[in-house]
Amino acid sequence: MALKDVKSRIQSVKNIQKITRAMEMVAAARLRRAEQRIEALRPYAGAIRRMTRQAAEAAGHVPNLPILDEHEAENTIGLLLVTGDRGLAGAFNTQIVRAGMRAGLEYENGGKSTVFYASGRRGVSSLQFRGREPKGAYTGFTDRPAYANARDIAADLMAAYIDGEVDRVEIVYNRYVSPLTQVVTRETLLPLQQATILEGGEGLVGRAVAGE
Repeated sequence: MALKDVKSRIQSVKNIQKITRAMEMVAAARLRRAEQRIEALRPYAGAIRRMTRQAAEAAGHVPNLPILDEHEAENTIGLLLVTGDRGLAGAFNTQIVRAGMRAGLEYENGGKSTVFYASGRRGVSSLQFRGREPKGAYTGFTDRPAYANARDIAADLMAAYIDGEVDRVEIVYNRYVSPLTQVVTRETLLPLQQATILEGGEGLVGRAVAGE
C-alpha cells in the first residue's frame, strides 16, 4: 500500500472519529434532557395514579358505568406494546415485542384469543413481520409524546373494552431505571378494578417479565 493511501486512510479514520464523537455528544445531551423530563414528571405520574385509583374506588358503587364493569368471562385479551419509532436501540424494542408475543401465546395456549395494539413503528413492524397485524397502530410521536397521543390510544382501548371486543387489556413497556437498565414490565389496564398500573408509586410497578 502506498504512503499516500495510508495517509488517506488515517485521515478517513480521524474524520469518522470526529463524526462519532459529535454524535455521541448529541445523544448524551438528548439523554440528559430525557432524564430530566422523567424526573420532573414522576411526582405528577404518582399523583395521577393515586387520583385515578381513588376515583375508580369511589365510582365502583355507581351503576351503569361500562368502563367499571368487569366482564363475566375473559375470552379475548388486548395487548398494547409500547416501543419506539426508531431502531438501533439494542434490546430496547425487541424485548418488549418478545414479552408481548410470549404473553399472547400464554393466553392462546389457555384457550383465549388475543388482539394486539402497538405504539411505535418498531412494535408495529415487528408484529406485522410475525403475522400479527395490530388492530391499533400508533406511530410518529415517540420522540415527543403528548397527552393527545395517549388520549387517542386510551380511547381506542376503552371503546374496545366497552364494546366487548376485548375482555381485558394489558400493556407491555420498558420501565426506566437508568440509561443502562430498563425493566420489561407487564401491567393490567382494564378492567379498572384490576388495574395494576394504578398500584405503583415510586417503587416497583406492575410485574417484571422474567427472562428478558
